[in-house]
Amino acid sequence: MAVIVDRSVLTGLSVKDAMRRQFIRLPQTAPIDHTINYLIKHKANALMTLDNAGQPAGVVSKTDIMGAYYAGLPIMSPLSDIMVSPPLFCQLNASLDAALEDMRNKSVYRLYVQDGQDGDIVGVLAYPDMVGLLYRYCHTCAQSRHLRAEASAPDDTVSRLTVKEVMTDNVVAIAETDSLVAVMEALSAHRFGAMLIEKNTGHVPVGVVSKTDLILAYKHGLAVDTSAREIMASPIRVCREDDYLEDAIRKMIFAEVHRIFVQSVGTEEIVGVLSLSDAARIRSGSCHACVSSRIKVETDS
Repeated sequence: MAVIVDRSVLTGLSVKDAMRRQFIRLPQTAPIDHTINYLIKHKANALMTLDNAGQPAGVVSKTDIMGAYYAGLPIMSPLSDIMVSPPLFCQLNASLDAALEDMRNKSVYRLYVQDGQDGDIVGVLAYPDMVGLLYRYCHTCAQSRHLRAEASAPDDTVSRLTVKEVMTDNVVAIAETDSLVAVMEALSAHRFGAMLIEKNTGHVPVGVVSKTDLILAYKHGLAVDTSAREIMASPIRVCREDDYLEDAIRKMIFAEVHRIFVQSVGTEEIVGVLSLSDAARIRSGSCHACVSSRIKVETDS
């Protein structure tokens, strides 16, 4: 009898296959200003804080720093004023599928990794790490468009994932003359990592403001009533809704961004956004080729 089993590209992989061994740790007494320097230098979204005994105390993310900016906290305030405690962990040899499910259930972007034998912290696992691993596996798969193109193989047997199947279609934008306060409120309300910025009239996208842009504005002493136009990045990075998912993921990985805005076919209208967390959620970097491996044949004994 044939039965469906829960299987995906991640099946059989463990946390140690995807995690990063390098991660940032700072004393909880370190100032926010100092922390921003580290996050920007290492292109990180968060770091671990340590107590006076050098033990894990909490986590400070760009979201937490944005909250401090919004609240008017002095930039030399210690991390203990804004950190989230305690840090959340997973085990080195735990299933990667289980770690992803734990991250989703707890609505967190990362887990720190402990060695099960002695409890030492040996790395960090975040959505970009998982998507990077998925992309590498799919890119070298015999069904990948890359390898099939090199072999001049016909490509009519594989059902490939498109951006439209995976993207989030809830796109919110604010006007370029709106304040940074408005940007931060919208980011918090919708749990976004970046906000699309439009012209005041015509709903024409002109840029994007990310949490990185906001914490740099905080560091540089910009007032929170500064307009979004003053710090936005332009032009925005886009793909089309009918693009293959693997192509959109490649764009994000090579550009070192966590999201890309999606245009409708034949127009420049923004109809969605694709993030690395969206890509991790579907547990595949490319196509439905792995679906056949989800069929397990059981015979009567």
